[in-house]
Amino acid sequence: MKTFIVAVSGLIVVAALIACAPHAAVAQGPAPSPSGYSVKHTDAEWRRILSPEAYDVLRHAGTEAPFTSNLLNEHRKGTFECAGCGQRLFDSSTKYESGTGWPSFWRPLKDVVIEKPDHSLGMDRIEVLCARCGGHLGHVFDDGPKPTGLRYCMNGVALKFAPAKN
Repeated sequence: MKTFIVAVSGLIVVAALIACAPHAAVAQGPAPSPSGYSVKHTDAEWRRILSPEAYDVLRHAGTEAPFTSNLLNEHRKGTFECAGCGQRLFDSSTKYESGTGWPSFWRPLKDVVIEKPDHSLGMDRIEVLCARCGGHLGHVFDDGPKPTGLRYCMNGVALKFAPAKN
């Protein structure tokens, strides 16, 4: 485990980043070009649509500080959607407490994410993107629970929660 200390607006945030071996990707092929997504906006439109934090994560692969997401303690039935385009991404039944500080899931819904290699920060990881708008959601690691053994470690600011309708 590598630990990095990052200064954020005068605060020191300690984030543990775990480098895990990549797994076989769920979605086949490389990520589409930005023009290949069904939801497209100009940079100015994305800035207007998204909060500054969501813009940084979704459009520039930023990372929110660990343990800051209000979705960490979201345990109701429902779905987690892309904060950029509203695409349904994860069913609440696949969410679990990973202890990493970010909302974690063991499987996305079918055909809603794209996974691609990410070699940034000197690590080999698999980046997870929304298949509809190309927004950066987080990364997937092979240290999750059964039945998949995967941990989709998502930035909460890249997601919104839609409670199930009774």
